[in-house]
Amino acid sequence: MPNKDFKEKDNKDNKDSRRRRPRPQREKPEFDQSIVEIARVTRVMAGGKRMSFRACVVIGDRKGRVGLGLAKAKDVPMAVQKAVRQAEKALLKINLRDGTITHQVYVKYGAARIMLKPAPQGTGIISGGAVRTVLELAGVENVVSKIFGSNNKVNNIRAALLALSKLKKNKYSKKDAKIEKKEEVVAHITEE
Repeated sequence: MPNKDFKEKDNKDNKDSRRRRPRPQREKPEFDQSIVEIARVTRVMAGGKRMSFRACVVIGDRKGRVGLGLAKAKDVPMAVQKAVRQAEKALLKINLRDGTITHQVYVKYGAARIMLKPAPQGTGIISGGAVRTVLELAGVENVVSKIFGSNNKVNNIRAALLALSKLKKNKYSKKDAKIEKKEEVVAHITEE
């Protein structure tokens, strides 16, 4: 009998020691990511068809940086990982003013044509498809966009990134520029 009690006590100690330790808090990643498209692609080889997966991933920090990654691998998680690494290397810094873009842009990339227009505060992102994902991850809060010509997600994303890269640096709005000019004129008059 004493042996049995000893075994039960030993068993309880084992259960306590096997309890899981709390996981350390993972630090928040620098970029948010969105998987836009995962496609199964095949390559014809001598022995038959070789299958792989292509992942199209857009990453951004919602503060004016956004990037596109397009990568292939034998399985989906590896393709997504490769695409994220590629997107981090191809980040684009865009110019925002008051949560919108600085001016209207019209861009053509392949058959994809995209128009982006600045919008007043409270409008939100009026956009469709893959372009919406790019604008959200870039941190644009108010914009109107239209996709013409192509339904190809990858080309539409590339056109959107090209459009965002063509935005000019505009430190001041026209109102601010007028106010600054008036102040300069007043300062000049008071000097005389």
